[in-house]
This record gives sequence, C-alpha cells and structure tokens, in this order.
Amino acid sequence: APVIVAEDADVALAIKAAGAAKFRNAGQVCISPTRFLVHNSIREEFAAALVKHAEGLQLGDGLAEGTTIGPLANARRLTAMSKVLDDARKTGAKVETGGERVGSEGNFFAPTVLTNVSLESDVFNNEPFGPIAAIRGFDTLEEAIAEANRLPFGLAGYAFTKSFRNVHLLSQQMEVGMLWINQPATPWPEMPFGGVKDSGYGSEGGPEAMEGYLVTKAVSVTAA
Repeated sequence: APVIVAEDADVALAIKAAGAAKFRNAGQVCISPTRFLVHNSIREEFAAALVKHAEGLQLGDGLAEGTTIGPLANARRLTAMSKVLDDARKTGAKVETGGERVGSEGNFFAPTVLTNVSLESDVFNNEPFGPIAAIRGFDTLEEAIAEANRLPFGLAGYAFTKSFRNVHLLSQQMEVGMLWINQPATPWPEMPFGGVKDSGYGSEGGPEAMEGYLVTKAVSVTAA
C-alpha cells in the first residue's frame, strides 16, 4: 500500500502511525504500507526517524513479554525477503537498516528501511508481505498521487498532511478502497473494507457488506 507524506505533515505522527502499520505482524498484513512517498523537503528527516523506529522494535517470540515484532510465517518468506533486497540493491536502493535474517533459528527478518528506491525495483511494484519499508521522494502532491495510482492494485492507502485542501485532493484522487489520513489503519465494523482495481470487488463491513447476500429486482408497472 502507498503512503503519501506531504510537505506539511507531522513527521512524528506519520512515523508513529505508518511505522506501526508497516511492521504490524512483521508486515504480513494485506493493508500493510510499503511504498513511502515522502516530500523531498522532509525526506531525510522522515527516513532517519523511520530508521530509529525500526531499530527500536524488539524482534522475538510473539508470545514473549516485550516483543514488538515477530517472525515471518515460514522459511519461504525469508527467501522471498532476500530476493526483494537483492533486487533493491541492484536497482540502486540503499539499505538504511535491517536487510537480513536475524539468527539461525526461526524465521526472523530484521525490520528494514530502504531509501533511493527505484520505480523499477520489485519492492515498488509488488507487495513484499514482509517488514520492508521503501522510501522515495516527490516534489508535488500530484506527482505522489500519480505514483500511488500507478500500480493495478488499490486496496489501502495512507496519507499525512495538515492541509484540508490536500485531504480533499487525496480523498478524491487516490485509487484505493480504503484511505487513512493522519492515522493508522482503523477498520471499524461500520467502515466498508475492500479494494478497487485488481484488489477485488465488494466490501466486508459496513452496510455495503450486505450487498452480496441480496438479490436486486427492478419492477416497472403501468396501471391498467
């Protein structure tokens, strides 16, 4: 999922919310953010803060007290993460933190932050389904929205801004089924949960969830 961090964004809030969303369940969540599009004026500040957040996570047994990020689902996911990282490096990305397996037992992969990520890289075109955050800068909000919409997927999106104008633009133009602005993912029961484009049809949650169980009938009558 794309994350747009506008020039006027509260960086601390963006790190707290998007960082939590990114590394939740080690990034193995369908609405996990991966493509972090950050305005160039705050890109370095944001990257440094996200690195600090990632390095502050406690990797370990999910049932152990103090653990804040657990393992990947299986050994295949470790191989998949390594392939994503190899591709990112080959296409010019810089690994700011993480980027490798942790320990020789278990399926633990270090929370990873990448910068200078190419649009051609695998991580910017396919969901890694793991603890990898990829950062790329932008100059205009329109540019960021165009990049967010570039892929054929559209389940979830995130944005951070203090401007109501930006909020309106983002809410109208981002091609996603769910958009969270200035907050982490909060799929309430009354909120439709679903995507657009190649991310599926229909919604779970909200009154829209009932549509799949209904039969629509149109009846037209002319009085005799």
